[in-house]
Amino acid sequence: MACPRFRSSLAEGDMPAWDDGRVQITRLITSEDASALDELLCVNREFLAPWDPIRSEDYFTAHGQHAVIEADLQQHEQGSKLPHVILDDSGRVIGRITLNGIVRGPFQSCAMGYWVSASHNGRGFAKKAVREIVRVAFEELGLHRVQAETLLHNVRSQRVLERNGFVRFGMAPEYLNIAGRWQDHAMYQVVNPSWQPAERHRP
Repeated sequence: MACPRFRSSLAEGDMPAWDDGRVQITRLITSEDASALDELLCVNREFLAPWDPIRSEDYFTAHGQHAVIEADLQQHEQGSKLPHVILDDSGRVIGRITLNGIVRGPFQSCAMGYWVSASHNGRGFAKKAVREIVRVAFEELGLHRVQAETLLHNVRSQRVLERNGFVRFGMAPEYLNIAGRWQDHAMYQVVNPSWQPAERHRP
């Protein structure tokens, strides 16, 4: 499949998103991100393939990404997911980071997943995005725990997690079907030491 030439998600003259005087590293995904994500995923298809489930061809189209975003935002409205995009210093979309499976009650937990384009790997964007989404999970959503999983050989992601306070607590055999086969995963978590019950959060 031929990839379209990558274009910036910022139109000429647009300004990056700012929050309290600083450029945002993540923000809530919108339907307008479908085209940028389609281009990113096409360009990074081979780079992401060893770390992802096998995807349908439709996933790598703007139409497919519109469907993914719509489903994610529906779950966001239900309170079970927080889907964000990752931004570079100019405000351009360079990846995604999501809090999945948000559970309230006595659990108050979620699972985090993310990816960053190959051209922006190793430049600190993943570390900053994880730090920000964990802050949102604890300070804005009032969660007690964030879980993350990596393939056993994904050392770079493990370093990102550890630099953000995640602690490895076990290994799950054949945990997810990645790249066409069931693979073992290292299990990580970070807990909120200042957690307090809050009535404003969903039960």
